[in-house]
Amino acid sequence: MEFFRPATLIDALALKSTHPTALCINGGTDVMVELNFDRKRPETLLDLSAISELSEWSDQGDSILLGAGVPYTRIYQELAKELPGLAMASRTVGSLQIRNKGGVGGNLGSASPAGDAHPPLLASGAAVNVASVNGTRAIDINEFFLGPKKNTMNPDEIITSVLIPKARGGQQYSKIGTRNAMVIAVCSFGIAIDAKNKSVGTGIGSAGPTPLRAHEAESYAATHLDWANGSAVTPEMMKEFGALVAAASRPIDDVRGTAAYRRHSLAVISGRCLKWAWTSTQDMRSK
Repeated sequence: MEFFRPATLIDALALKSTHPTALCINGGTDVMVELNFDRKRPETLLDLSAISELSEWSDQGDSILLGAGVPYTRIYQELAKELPGLAMASRTVGSLQIRNKGGVGGNLGSASPAGDAHPPLLASGAAVNVASVNGTRAIDINEFFLGPKKNTMNPDEIITSVLIPKARGGQQYSKIGTRNAMVIAVCSFGIAIDAKNKSVGTGIGSAGPTPLRAHEAESYAATHLDWANGSAVTPEMMKEFGALVAAASRPIDDVRGTAAYRRHSLAVISGRCLKWAWTSTQDMRSK
């Protein structure tokens, strides 16, 4: 196995061009598990952890430009106000050690349907920035996932950052697992309310071949929330919203749970998330 640890992005892109099958790692929290269990044995590893620009974030006005290697710990410590949904999801990732090393870039690169960062990124309408020796491009998060552990990147491309709109209303994230820590999601759900545009975004995790949006649920919430007066979400709204989210999922039976359990869980947690996110939206409007 060949191993490269470039110090600059330019060098990394050159190496990825020369070795397009090279497996990129930064924190290595997903890759090393695969290697340790001998599930994957790449010919080349490209360690990006020495590239400082991948581990920084910047304020872009209405959005946050989040470097692919910014660890989860920093996301919830430094960006809880700007990106509350992603911050909530970041708190649920693995152990403290994993949160100190792992980042959103690795989550996106592995493209697992159970990735904790995916639902809030979908709900927020993020864009994934990738680069190669031929240039850069931004990929709409809705077009990024192709299938289980497959994404739309070209072999010579590297994820450099994610552009994420700042919260314009309440956001929530909820995850179902067999315990509270160090667990792969049985299912998960993220929601982002945009009070400015009177719209709602959603993201479903671990209940389909890719992370999913619940478009009908979004439309229902956008038309039934009381934007003018801020009236509370009713139990009937929670139930209908949850039913639409469950209907948008495409789960299977596996060792972590049945399809029926996933649909039921999504219906419950998404209804609660709608209520909590709407309450947060009203709290933000009152300040």
